[in-house]
Amino acid sequence: MKINRNGQSAILTESDYSKIRNKIKSQKYKILLDLAWYTGERWGALVKLQVEDVYLDGKPREYITFRSRTRKASPDGKRKTRQVPVHPVLAQSLPTYQPGINSVYLFADRSGDKPITLRWADMILRSAVEKAGLTAKGISTHSTRRTFITTLAKRGVSLATIKKATGHTDLKVLSRYIDVTDDDVKNAIATL
Repeated sequence: MKINRNGQSAILTESDYSKIRNKIKSQKYKILLDLAWYTGERWGALVKLQVEDVYLDGKPREYITFRSRTRKASPDGKRKTRQVPVHPVLAQSLPTYQPGINSVYLFADRSGDKPITLRWADMILRSAVEKAGLTAKGISTHSTRRTFITTLAKRGVSLATIKKATGHTDLKVLSRYIDVTDDDVKNAIATL
């Protein structure tokens, strides 16, 4: 959904997120969006989450585990497991979703034997974005990751902390995610 499939995905406002979330009917896919929003993980890893990565005895865990085999490899070809603390809002929304009893996957497909595909998750997001009237913004599944990183940076979180929180190994790659506007530059100069 990037503009003409070029450039970076859009940064979402909290209002955009709320509008998109309100257009998703299924609690299952609302939780998928919430996890993307509050963890900053790539959707490819989100759709492969297993129930035990998020819940213990039917209750949300304190940390969500993204297994190394589900995550994108770093430039050196290595994959690392990432654990993300559960945000308080996410801790409240997770109990509202009960994944299938017989499925290993948090977001199982109709058979229950496999996770939904990234393509299916993308279709769910695209449909909600369209219904919310936000198609022209260039929103894609990567928008939640860019928004997560940019928001942390704008709130003064150090790049080292963001790097650790997102699982990046390279600050140069991480910096590409951060949206810096002309107003941001003006405000920075004004602090001198």
